[in-house]
This record gives sequence, C-alpha cells and structure tokens, in this order.
Amino acid sequence: MPDNGAEKTPSGAPLDESSVKAGFVHPADMAAQLENLSLEKQVSALHNMSKEDAAEALAELDGNVAVDVLENLDVDVAAQIIAEMAPDDAADVLDDLAEEHRDVLLEKLTRENSEELRNLLNFPPDSAAGYMNTEMILLEKYLTVDEAIAHIRSEMEEMENPYYGYVVDEKDVLQGVLSVRDLMLARPGTIVGDAAAGRAVVSVRYDTDRREAASLLSHYNFLALPVVDYEGHVLGVITYDDIMDIIDEENSADMLGMVGAHPEESVDTPWLESVHKRLPWLMVNLFNSAISASVVYMFEGTIAQMAVLAVLMPMVANQAGNTGQQALAVMIRQLATDRFDHKKAWLAVLREAKIGIVTGVFMSFVTFLGAWKFTGNATVGGVMGGALLCDMVIGAVAGGSIPLILRALGRDPAHASSIFLTTITDGAGFFIFLGLATLCIF
Repeated sequence: MPDNGAEKTPSGAPLDESSVKAGFVHPADMAAQLENLSLEKQVSALHNMSKEDAAEALAELDGNVAVDVLENLDVDVAAQIIAEMAPDDAADVLDDLAEEHRDVLLEKLTRENSEELRNLLNFPPDSAAGYMNTEMILLEKYLTVDEAIAHIRSEMEEMENPYYGYVVDEKDVLQGVLSVRDLMLARPGTIVGDAAAGRAVVSVRYDTDRREAASLLSHYNFLALPVVDYEGHVLGVITYDDIMDIIDEENSADMLGMVGAHPEESVDTPWLESVHKRLPWLMVNLFNSAISASVVYMFEGTIAQMAVLAVLMPMVANQAGNTGQQALAVMIRQLATDRFDHKKAWLAVLREAKIGIVTGVFMSFVTFLGAWKFTGNATVGGVMGGALLCDMVIGAVAGGSIPLILRALGRDPAHASSIFLTTITDGAGFFIFLGLATLCIF
C-alpha cells in the first residue's frame, strides 16, 4: 500500500506532543497516553492539537484529569475545545469543574451552546437526562421517506451517532422511531408517520434513574433510547456508549462500596480526600471487629483448656464469610440489572439458603474428617463440622438479605455490605464453634 505521507509510530509507543499533533491516534488511546504525561505536557499537547482532536481526547480522559487540564488551559482555548465536544460529554466535564470556572467557560461560548449546556447541567447527574445527548435526528411525521433520508444526509455530519430517526408531531411529541435501515428499505413516497405507526415506542422520562435506563436499553438491545418529558416531548437520546459508561461506573461503585470505599474514588483522588472518605467505615469496621473479639473473650476459658480451638476457629468464620460473599455478589448484581418485586427478592434469599445448606453439608463433612485427623479427636471434628454448617447457612442468608435490607432502608445495597456481612459471619462463627466446643468437649 502506498505511503500517504502520515507519520507512523509503533502501537503503544509513548505519546509526546509531536505525535499528538500528528492526529492519527485513536481518541481512547490518545487519552490513555495523555494520562501518563505530566500536567504541563498534557496542557501543552491539548493546546497544540486541532480543536476537534482535543475535544475527542478530553471526552475520554478520567474526570479528575480532565478537570485539572481544563483549569490550566487558556480559557479561550478551553472554551473552543468545549464547543467542539458532544453536548453530553461537555456537560459531564463541566459538571466536575468549580462553579466559578464553569461560568467563565460558558460565557465564552455562543449563546445557543451555552444555554444548551446550562440546561443539561440542571438535570441530576444520576438521571437519564444527565447522560443524554441533545444531538439527534427529528423527523416530522408528514415527511416522506425520501425527504427524511435527504434530511438525515444534511444533518449526519453534525450528529454523533445517527442510528435512528425520531418521528415527532408539530410540538416535538414523540410519535415513533425508525432506524436508518427502516428508512432505506421503505418504499419511495411512504410517509414516515405511517411507516412508524403500529410500532411500540420505548422511551424513558428525563428523571428516570440511570440504572433503570441502562437496564431498559440493554433489555431491548437498542443502540439508542429517546428521553422525553412527562408530556412526551423529545429532549434527547441516550446512546449505547453512555450505557457502557453507566454500567462501568455502577460496577466500580458496587465493588468499592462493598468494602466501604467511596464509589467515586480512584487512584487520582487526592489522598487526604480518600482518608476522609474511608476513615468513617474503618471506624465502623473496628467497632464490628470488637464485637467479634468480645465473643471470643466470652470463651477464654475454653480456648485456654484446648489451644487447638484457636487454630481451627478462623477456618469456620473464613469459610462462612466466603459463602456470604458469593451470595452478596449475586444479589447485588441482580439488583443492579433487574427490578425485584418483594416476593421474588426473598425467594432469591431462600435460594441462597438452600445453596448454603447443600454446600455446607459437603464442606462440614470434609472438615469433620480433616479436624479429626489433625487433632485425633472425633468430637473436635464433629464440633468443627457442625459449626461450619451452621455458619455457612447463616453467611448465605445474610449475604442474600443484607442488600435487600439496605435497599429497604433507602441505602445503596452495595455500600459497606461486606463489612456488615463479615461482622455477622465472624461473630456467629466464633460463638457457635466455641459454644459447641464448651458443651461437647468440656
């Protein structure tokens, strides 16, 4: 293939200012490599790019990095980059800026762009409207498909992802949805309103929670989903890439929340801010650990008479904790991707209890044999096996129940659920094991 004159670099090569300016790096790769540069070089690189390339790269940067770069860029240059971004991406970046700096940038934009972004910033960030893009194809219902195709061609260059045309009436109330494929295959002269008639229209209201919007788009396997107000007027559209961002953010938030870390924390979060966010939950964990320790202290005499119990005791709590974590992960994932009714939710807990019983019976038998051989005492093996069975069932039930209880209390089902689960399995495991040992051995 002949060389087109564009400079090439090996894949994965470090990004410097000259390679950024060359403009051949994919925006996602460009952002990943920009994040490895110092702030000074990031600012310089974006300043020297074309505004279109800089806008695409800025949209892919981590939130904290994007904020730092914008705050250090020349205000006029930053405003020009913001103007080139898709409205939803621009609103996301601006939302993380200090209000004073945000207002300065918005004042530099055209009145139309400024008003559009201010409107988007007024929506709650966790709502469907907080993720929607206002760039979309609207088709008046009286247009013919030929006129609609011509309209799409004229508008396509300005659209981020023109997957669908949204059929509306004179007041922009959503009447139907037609894919570009539908329009291309329709007979010439067909009225788009007639082509869309009889088809179910799936949309979300602007105040719908982002999880529900993501679940809906994923359920129907759409590439985009229209966002409407309570009267049905089209406000914007959520695209599949927005949904991927939502799912990624929710999964990260669940993972961090389970262990008591802040859902929005990352390696770029200032360390003092992370200390402030983590310390309260570490204090809660310390208090919960003290409860488990007090249970062990109650049986100090039992442990003193048979030291091997101190060796075996953590195995019970650890195995039950792992069982509970499995149930917890399954339940949190289900809550994140589906809407449970009350009956189905508690049937899921019953399912986890059944799993806990069956796996507990198997593991308790293995443990009984192992503890008997290790200590030479069949009674100790029986105590070990019985305690393990009971605690694994408790762990499975607790792991399935804690997210539901937190949700009923209006809390995030994932937030610090692991801490509460550990308290239950440790406390119950120590009490059952040492209690049985006291009754059966001494």
